[in-house]
Amino acid sequence: MGSAAQMKTIQAIVELARGVEPGAPLAMATVVKVRGAAYRRPGARMLMTTSGQTAGMISGGCLEEDARERGYQAMKSGRPQLVTYDSTAPEDIVFGLGLGCSGVVAVLIEPLAAGDEAGLPELFAACVTRRQPGYVATVIRSDDIPLASRVLRWPDGRTTSNCAEPQVTEALARALRTIGARRTCWRQIELADGRSAEVFIESVAPPVSLTVFGAGDDVIPLIQLAKILGWHTRVIDQRKAYATRERFPGADAVLCLRPEALATSPDVVISPESVVVIMSHQFAYDRELLRIVLPQSPQYLGVLGPKSRTMRLLDELAETHDHSSLHAPAGLDIGGETPEEIAVSIIGEIQAVLAHREGGLLRERDAPIHDTMEPLDAIETVKAD
Repeated sequence: MGSAAQMKTIQAIVELARGVEPGAPLAMATVVKVRGAAYRRPGARMLMTTSGQTAGMISGGCLEEDARERGYQAMKSGRPQLVTYDSTAPEDIVFGLGLGCSGVVAVLIEPLAAGDEAGLPELFAACVTRRQPGYVATVIRSDDIPLASRVLRWPDGRTTSNCAEPQVTEALARALRTIGARRTCWRQIELADGRSAEVFIESVAPPVSLTVFGAGDDVIPLIQLAKILGWHTRVIDQRKAYATRERFPGADAVLCLRPEALATSPDVVISPESVVVIMSHQFAYDRELLRIVLPQSPQYLGVLGPKSRTMRLLDELAETHDHSSLHAPAGLDIGGETPEEIAVSIIGEIQAVLAHREGGLLRERDAPIHDTMEPLDAIETVKAD
């Protein structure tokens, strides 16, 4: 699924697109392929308006100016283009951009229209609103099929396409179904009439859903940091004086619920994709929380406090559940003491878990910082019937 950075960008794109007059021209720059080192990975995006406003980034700042110029051209001409930025040359002054990473980045720059109900910004808005994933398959290279031909699968399950030819739509939809649990992948489609195209396929993940049980002062910076990342946040406490909007103005939901109401409340559904942190500082309340949350197997369950305290909680439950998602004490070992430092520690561990990383020092990592891309010779070919 998508990363926190992806969802933060998507939310910014949705907000910018909604502020533009319906029908007004827009342009989208999307990183569709990377070879070697690059600041952003495939799926990174930047939306542009005719007035010069932008949302999102496709690099560390070295490609944006050139992409904006090409975006203005796309808005005027109505034609997409695939631009390859190559910084592997020794002089490192490719296109006069002075790229800092020794890699090759392919960027699709295409015109869009604000308010297009079948367009990318509307798909992104649906993923954010419904908190469900969407999927995109886009032609990025072909001699026979128009560049940026696309199929979208929406959170409600419907599929739309900008393709005029049904056989192209069907081939893209077939390729889209091969993404599985990946965030991005590439496929070669082959039509019955001999035409072919390289396709970039990506998932658009909903925001990370964070539920924090407890509304003490140490929860405030945790929620603030989570919102900076674009996560959907919910605070639950049984104390009326603590579970208030005034204390958590940025949270998406603030609930005051006693333990006996937690198990039956429709507002406290914990899905397998959820992230949960227990930091109520109330032993009996935490025990009931674990009794309710553990069977629901969220992908991350953190408990604040010493490990011995959590072990005692589990012993008193005397129930057997899968503890693989349990992190106690919650957080990375960074020496955090203040509420702000502890929030950084917990958010860092959650991000590591979501990215399937250990959370260690990058200088001690032997592998590349980012996951390697599929080799070109390993790209699966999807043939039409």
